[in-house]
Amino acid sequence: MPDVINKVLKILDEPILCSFSTITNDGKPWVRYVMAHADKNLLIRFPTHVSDRKVQQIELNNEVHLTCGITDPSVLKPYLQIQGTALLTEDKEVKLGLWHDQMEVAFNGPDDEDYGVIEVTPYSIELCEVGKQKADVLMINQTNTSK
Repeated sequence: MPDVINKVLKILDEPILCSFSTITNDGKPWVRYVMAHADKNLLIRFPTHVSDRKVQQIELNNEVHLTCGITDPSVLKPYLQIQGTALLTEDKEVKLGLWHDQMEVAFNGPDDEDYGVIEVTPYSIELCEVGKQKADVLMINQTNTSK
């Protein structure tokens, strides 16, 4: 499994465009793009406006899904299907750690009251590779915390 973990970390090492799915208040899926990044413990983070609907959706149902890895369909490479639970954090250290100047188009600096960070704790990561019929699945010990 270390090889799978290393491949997963390589994909999530730099901020990457991912589709992020939540469940709406009326039980329907909702998908949007986010720029996500993971630490060495596979905790995935991305910025959000605290006032965004995804925050409300996560508060009602914290089960989420991300698809990450292919941003150019002409370049087929490994990609990830990630299931996990999400929460909003407004922790100052976390916000500063994720902050970069390119975010100034969306926020008035790292102290902006509407700037928050979504943290996704994965419990299942599928590493899908072109030419392989079956994905490698990394199951992560976690108590299901869905609401």
